[in-house]
Amino acid sequence: MPVLEAALGKIMMLPERQLDNITANLERFPEVKRVMIDGTERPIQRPQDPKQQTLNYSGKKKQHTRKHLAAVDETKRVIVLSKAREGKLHDKRFHDQDDIASNVPDEIPIEVDLGFQGLQNQYENIHLPHKKPRGGALSEVQKQENRCLSQSRVICENAFAGVKRYNAVSVVYRNRIVDFDDHLMLTAAGLWNFYLVAA
Repeated sequence: MPVLEAALGKIMMLPERQLDNITANLERFPEVKRVMIDGTERPIQRPQDPKQQTLNYSGKKKQHTRKHLAAVDETKRVIVLSKAREGKLHDKRFHDQDDIASNVPDEIPIEVDLGFQGLQNQYENIHLPHKKPRGGALSEVQKQENRCLSQSRVICENAFAGVKRYNAVSVVYRNRIVDFDDHLMLTAAGLWNFYLVAA
């Protein structure tokens, strides 16, 4: 796997871990027109340590997981992939720590789901679905806008599905080597990016 990771890195198929600044983003991805940011989880074996059990238990998936945050462009390419973190971590808090959106130029729209509620107050180019008010209802216009955004963002889910075609990153992870799961996900994303170019 280290050889494969090195080869994918040499032909620039691996996603970036963190873009240092807007200039680096424009140089590395000059053709990107829009970006979708979302989290993806993968199941792990139930930890024996009670503290680790609590940290890795995902209420969303009802199992113990590890989570990645990824930025995907309109061609389904994974352009940024965060380090693996505990499954309990909320998407917005995860983003606040990694801060992917800050290095995306203002002219490129960033599409996110309601798990990133509040991000629109930090950046002007965030596209977020309308949230149904408590005790109220969305208007037909708001519902239509939500449908359009959902149809646009499905590309992100398709990219995650493509990466998870590799069983090593979709089945329950049981390896005990530290950070090996993180490198598996990075390599799988690189293989998916290579597939998109080669197909």
